[in-house]
Amino acid sequence: MYDFNISSNMSYIQLSINFLKSVKGLSKSGIECEAYIEALKSAVPEELKSELSTDNKRLAFWMNIYNANVQLILRKKPEMYADRNSFFSAKSIWIAGDKISLDLIEHGILRRSKFKYSLGYLNKFFPSAFERKFRLNRLDYRIHFALNCGAKSCPMIAAYNLENIDEQLNTSTSHYLSNEVYYNATFNRAEIPALFLWFRKDFGGVKGIREILKQYGVIPNDLDPQLKYR
Repeated sequence: MYDFNISSNMSYIQLSINFLKSVKGLSKSGIECEAYIEALKSAVPEELKSELSTDNKRLAFWMNIYNANVQLILRKKPEMYADRNSFFSAKSIWIAGDKISLDLIEHGILRRSKFKYSLGYLNKFFPSAFERKFRLNRLDYRIHFALNCGAKSCPMIAAYNLENIDEQLNTSTSHYLSNEVYYNATFNRAEIPALFLWFRKDFGGVKGIREILKQYGVIPNDLDPQLKYR
């Protein structure tokens, strides 16, 4: 039994925000964090689906759940990170009675059933019933600058809320690109993170990548520099 109680009136999005905040400030007892885990595990699937009725709602909830669980697993079982494939593919997260993986959240739900190793060009042949129920209607490339996978170069961790999610995603994208993209004016070349290659189609291919870099002011707006993946 937990001494910490969660209000029955709390929305699932707020629950995901509070869960992430509890993980970031995890106490030694971990009671508060474990209570959120149990609440998410016992969520009613149809109620969760009904609340997550728009892409922005799904974005806020699932990004918070992803980032919280990456940090939680790293704290509880840091040795798992030695095998990255197992770390992300292991079913270690309970949501609404289903045990799912970080990969399912990222590639199944947020990337709308994309095959992990296809640069974003292939959809899964047989997406699970869970991801079909909760996945986004449209992929938003900015998720790649909001999901923190535990590496040093990953985006900052933020608690995403429905009211400001577009502004938050733009801020995360701008912050990440300004720190991780290096433009060499002499050679008209931009060195960009490898994630642009890993998920190239998500960004609209090479042309789309250049447009994104221009939009966020990290390369000149009137030039088309060579792209070099780091």
